[in-house]
Amino acid sequence: MTRALIVIDVQESFRARPLWETVSDPKIAHRVNRLVRLARQAGDLVVWVLHSEPGSGDVFDPALGHVRLMEELERRDGEPLIHKTSHNAFTTTGLQRLLTEHGVRELTVCGLRTEQCVETTTRVASDFGYQVTFVIDATATNPIPHPDAPAGRSVAELLADPRTLGAEEIIRRTEYALAGRFATIATVDELETSARSRA
Repeated sequence: MTRALIVIDVQESFRARPLWETVSDPKIAHRVNRLVRLARQAGDLVVWVLHSEPGSGDVFDPALGHVRLMEELERRDGEPLIHKTSHNAFTTTGLQRLLTEHGVRELTVCGLRTEQCVETTTRVASDFGYQVTFVIDATATNPIPHPDAPAGRSVAELLADPRTLGAEEIIRRTEYALAGRFATIATVDELETSARSRA
């Protein structure tokens, strides 16, 4: 086993936020499940990652009950489930040790949010020497307010602000930033087609 699929933060915490209505792909769990099936068919390790902020009192505080995989996800017993408290999946976890124990050198990454935890994990993994495939359409994100925008605005106010960076623009920027530097960019369809051609 030299490859692993890392599923990052596809968790109920995000659906518990009002901002979820603006997410680029509300059915991201279905695309992730397609990648999970591909990984299992290939005999690859599947690792599930959840973001946790104990004591924060928000949706990422485990005490509130939202820090769990989205219900649609098809995790099997025995597949590693790790909790992180940093943006990347390495710094505050035993992920690198786990991958080393399994002889993993190639990673496929997906999850929430495109430009935040998924991109950050990809950059760190690349620096650690892993060959990374970033599955762009199996990530999702939300619009980001301008740095000077006041805190606590409603979703409607966020979307009405012309300075807000749209989700599709964020995804496109991430693709440009990672491609050829930190990762190979792929789509779920492309990976499924490649798997069929090898079968």
